[in-house]
Amino acid sequence: MLTRKQHQLLTFINERLNATGVAPSFDEMKEALGLKSKSGIHRLITGLEERGFIRRLAHRARALEVLRLPGDTGVGSEQSQGAAFSPKVIEGGRDSSPIVAPSEMTKAPAPGEAAGGSEIEVPLLGKIAAGTPIEALRDPTRHIGVPP
Repeated sequence: MLTRKQHQLLTFINERLNATGVAPSFDEMKEALGLKSKSGIHRLITGLEERGFIRRLAHRARALEVLRLPGDTGVGSEQSQGAAFSPKVIEGGRDSSPIVAPSEMTKAPAPGEAAGGSEIEVPLLGKIAAGTPIEALRDPTRHIGVPP
């Protein structure tokens, strides 16, 4: 989908390329669309290029190529040749057997409860505030219990 200005610019570029074989300059495009600055033309051309309507050739002045117009589906595409679209779908079968057998399932430990009944005490080394990095001061008086 193109904006009105993008459509006007694409039409102007295409007509100029067909008439003279040379793309118009940014000043000519600016005057044709009634814009006040060339930066607006640059944004429109970038948008047309991102949407695949034109191609810019690097390191060449006025090097624009119209790839397609808004009503076109592209040169040489299957749809423009009349072939109907038919997606290729892979049929997937899923068996009803569970991935894990119920006999292999175990109950997860409750929060604060270790799987083996014991916890490992890990020393709390300190707190660091968000922001500028500072050295963490050790506080070996506090410990946190974590499951093994």
